Amino acid sequence: MLVILGLLTSFFSLLYVTGPSIRKFFAGGVCKTNTQLPGKVVVITGANTGIGKETARELARRGARVYIACRDVLKGESAASDIRADTKNSQVLVRKLDLSDTKSIRAFAEGFLAEEKQLHILINNAGVMLCPYSKTADGFETHLGVNHLGHFLLTHLLLGRLKESAPARVVNLSSVVHHVGKIRFHDLQGEKRYCSGLAYCHSKLANVLFTRELAKRLQGTGVTTYAVHPGIVSSELVRHSFLLCLFWRLFSPFVKTTREGAQTSLHCALAEGLEPLSGKYFSDCKRTWVSPRARNNKTAERLWNVSCELLGIQWE
Repeated sequence: MLVILGLLTSFFSLLYVTGPSIRKFFAGGVCKTNTQLPGKVVVITGANTGIGKETARELARRGARVYIACRDVLKGESAASDIRADTKNSQVLVRKLDLSDTKSIRAFAEGFLAEEKQLHILINNAGVMLCPYSKTADGFETHLGVNHLGHFLLTHLLLGRLKESAPARVVNLSSVVHHVGKIRFHDLQGEKRYCSGLAYCHSKLANVLFTRELAKRLQGTGVTTYAVHPGIVSSELVRHSFLLCLFWRLFSPFVKTTREGAQTSLHCALAEGLEPLSGKYFSDCKRTWVSPRARNNKTAERLWNVSCELLGIQWE
């Protein structure tokens, strides 16, 4: 027992001493563009906390009119107040958006389109992770419904405004765990077999495939799209897992802060010359490889068609 305690003490002492160097290594890429955004309009889902909030903060700092679209309006207002005070940009607004309810998504889009004549950047940032089995208001498995179908519908409803405002960009937050994911068309709702961890992985693969197919359909419109792995980030996303929360605390030197996690989203939203890379997947502010399943065009097209059927929409 004393030997184990000694080893643990040595390990954490080493982490403490080498912490700054480790933090610098794991911080990842940094968005280096100086692009300013006066007169530009941005919508970010789930920007009341975590990566989304830091993304909103930086875009507001650059002069954009930023809409924080989130389920918890009180948290959203608190985040917006903090960002306005920090950036001296009064144009940080909060609007109700519950991605687990298509009625809420449609209501948000209707209100936004009535309020704004332009939209230059849409960042589909919100997400859920490791949820016990449950279904959305429309009967979709929660990970699929929120992480994929909710953003699929939102993008569909706002795409006309994006095209009118071109050049414009859509950034979809995915994850490296898409490599583990699989689109199980025979059991999309997880009713036959369910694992919360795998359900999250499947939804993140759906994000990459959506980005791939969306880019193909947007060719020539001036609207481009990118999928993003933000890195392993300390955020509220792991709140449903006690073990992950504990892991995050124990190994914090290896985990990105929310500000560091926002860098690749910012890069894909702002960096010049990314247009030829529409549909690609980025990590640490550079293009990186995806799983073979994420490169399957037939799966991407089929998922697109099935998503339209589930949502009852026709996408031209």
